[in-house]
Amino acid sequence: MCAPRDTCRTVHSIITVISKRLEAGQSQSQATLLSIFSQEYQKHIKRTHAKHHTSEAIESYYQRYLDGVGRNGAAPVLLELANEVDYAPSLMARIILERFLQEHKETPPSKSVINSMLRDPSQIPDGVLANQVYQCIVNDCCYGPLVDCIKHAIGHEHEVLLRDLLLEKNLSFLDEDQLRAKGYDKTPDFILQVPVAVEGHIIHWIESKASFGDECSHHAYLHDQFWSYWNRSLKQSHLENVTP
Repeated sequence: MCAPRDTCRTVHSIITVISKRLEAGQSQSQATLLSIFSQEYQKHIKRTHAKHHTSEAIESYYQRYLDGVGRNGAAPVLLELANEVDYAPSLMARIILERFLQEHKETPPSKSVINSMLRDPSQIPDGVLANQVYQCIVNDCCYGPLVDCIKHAIGHEHEVLLRDLLLEKNLSFLDEDQLRAKGYDKTPDFILQVPVAVEGHIIHWIESKASFGDECSHHAYLHDQFWSYWNRSLKQSHLENVTP
């Protein structure tokens, strides 16, 4: 089935961005290209997120869903609707599920209930909607619980590979679990108990990110994580220098 015009336009614009970033003739792994695509697509979704969550948009989407499944409950109504309006299928499924539960439950659904139903659509008390949500989840390449599981597995795999490299180099380190046991709140993946020099830089800690590091993500990681790690390393070095 051919993707709708809006989705084709978004994919084309993202591919154009990727092409501009890559040098002519430079070879890139499939994983790298997929990571860049995912980041650019998520930026697009964030830019357009608000317009899909107005009360008018939600009611329009919900009525179109009801009309669609009324004609053919087996057709991928939600998935086609998400593609038509150029929105992530899993996020469209969340909008419709929340609206459905608001209509059929006495109390508004909690976020944990919604998340649980998205992870396991068999919990949804309507078979047709459960199937529609399932179709959105398995056909979403950038959002949703299935994608979250894949990202978590890839991240864990990279941390294991990094741990093996540190052990291979006979470097002494503490991992996240050990750091949390010591009372740290924000922790890098590994803190080196004895810092090492790499290309003229002193390395105190290592954070593994199984994704493409563009300028935007670097700024976000600096603000959310890296500056706190860096400040802690400076304080630790200062204490070690002044301790008799």
